Amino acid sequence: MAGITYEDFLDLSYEPDESDLVCTFRIAPAEGMDVEAAASRVASESSNGTWAALPTGEGFTDMGATTFDIRGSDDSAEVDVAYPAGLFEPGSMPQILSCIAGNIMGMKAVDTIRLADCQWPEALVSSFAGPQFGSSVREEIFGIEEDRPILATVPKPKVGLSTDRHAEVGYEAWLGGVDLLKDDENLTDQSFNPYHDRLVESLALRDDAEDETGEKKSYLINVTADTNTMLERVDLAAEEGCEYVMVDVITTGWAAVQTVRERCEDHGIAIHAHRAMHAAFDRLENHGVSMRVLAQISRLCGVDQLHTGTAGLGKLANEDTVGINDWMRSELYGLNDVLPVASGGLHPGLIPDLLDATGTNVCVQAGGGIHGHPDGTRAGAAALRAAVDGYAAGKSLEESADDSPELATAIDEWGTETPR
Repeated sequence: MAGITYEDFLDLSYEPDESDLVCTFRIAPAEGMDVEAAASRVASESSNGTWAALPTGEGFTDMGATTFDIRGSDDSAEVDVAYPAGLFEPGSMPQILSCIAGNIMGMKAVDTIRLADCQWPEALVSSFAGPQFGSSVREEIFGIEEDRPILATVPKPKVGLSTDRHAEVGYEAWLGGVDLLKDDENLTDQSFNPYHDRLVESLALRDDAEDETGEKKSYLINVTADTNTMLERVDLAAEEGCEYVMVDVITTGWAAVQTVRERCEDHGIAIHAHRAMHAAFDRLENHGVSMRVLAQISRLCGVDQLHTGTAGLGKLANEDTVGINDWMRSELYGLNDVLPVASGGLHPGLIPDLLDATGTNVCVQAGGGIHGHPDGTRAGAAALRAAVDGYAAGKSLEESADDSPELATAIDEWGTETPR
């Protein structure tokens, strides 16, 4: 009887079908294992193989993956693996990831393995909802037609503020010129600042800020919880007139994100995705899942905004922010794009370099770089807005500071240096 062995999963002459999902892995084979043997095991263990030769026969459909390209040496290599479309349940991100980033991450055949990139076929892409708005939030929610980023801030300290104080800080930031108040990823429904109270009080001050500034303002309230509770919180946010919810997409899990995406479409509200815990998967260069792939998953599952880093200018370790942003904006079988969010250690003095790297079709979020301003939150927000508006108008940072005492003070305080 014919059997399946590891050798059946390696074919360097194979040309992927347009319906295949093609994944690029970076692998370092274990001691005593050559790269072809390790690469065949990656394809085997992530599809329908195992360590022993398997008999087949009637009642079997071959769903084996194929390693078809190897670039590198026995010490370290990039390998491309093609997965047949029938291996996957359409529209189920958990099932897909159980294949391409499941048990293979712990295989003894490799010392390290990293899922670096994916090429998604049209049939699989079309089985996902994708973003409802994407970068169109700038115009559809805020009516921003000029070429500038939307601006966001998290009240600081990021947890511990009372509901009243949290809303007041948001109000001051809105008046200073930011568009979005954002909850911290740690803030959900704690006793010092309950979810419903925070929602109602913040939106009331949002309305006041809109009346005073003549600009549209909104609030990224964190609905992260178990899935049923998240749906209830989405409903409450919609009932109170909020245009957004925020989800910690990795800690909640992709199935929950897909479910929340469906409910948000019922209400016509956008999803701001925070990537808390991403570094557990992507920080080590040679192991785990890259931020590029996490961003791809986020887009398929339907978020409208996603934190992707600061192109090396903030306080956090970064991957290829610019490349990831380009992918999220690229054409993908008609799927909407995603608005990148730059956050983590930003302040007004970094705006020109940041926007040179990322372009203006982004959301810029500053926390300490607003609330740590010597003259307070409103002045800090005004400084950030002046830097952004000046950039959009083609002015240098120095020229913008000449017109904005708040920006001049911020530059005196922080200069143009990157924090650590």
